[in-house]
Amino acid sequence: MQSLNFPKFNFRFKNSEKGVQIFDIIRKKFVVLQPEEWVRQHAVHYLIENLNYPKNYINVEKQLKLNKLTKRTDIIVFDAIGNLEILVECKAPYVNIDQLTFDQIARYNLAANAKFLMVTNGLSHYYCQMDYGDEKYNFIPELPEFSR
Repeated sequence: MQSLNFPKFNFRFKNSEKGVQIFDIIRKKFVVLQPEEWVRQHAVHYLIENLNYPKNYINVEKQLKLNKLTKRTDIIVFDAIGNLEILVECKAPYVNIDQLTFDQIARYNLAANAKFLMVTNGLSHYYCQMDYGDEKYNFIPELPEFSR
């Protein structure tokens, strides 16, 4: 897999009849290593190892009800009292991040009400803080570190 714009992390891999798999420390199982999964695993490790979010505050591929549709979020992170802190949308490295990507995560966030959004293709990362009073998101340089 290609190098991404994240710190280097130690991952566990295995070969199977499905191809190369990577161990997901949140779901506690090996999953097929696809380009988007490569980005998702880097983002998870970044949240844990660099921003100090506890593993048990993170969910991967969690279903979310949006109107009558069921959508699946890439990563959601809760704060210490169980409120949704961060909603993360991961794309494969060859997918450009554009307005449609932000529209997608904004739609998901209508149901989620996260404080922060992260959109990444592994090469470019965008972070937003939600401003629910003015119904907009403001770009910020980095996500906050975990605090109790």
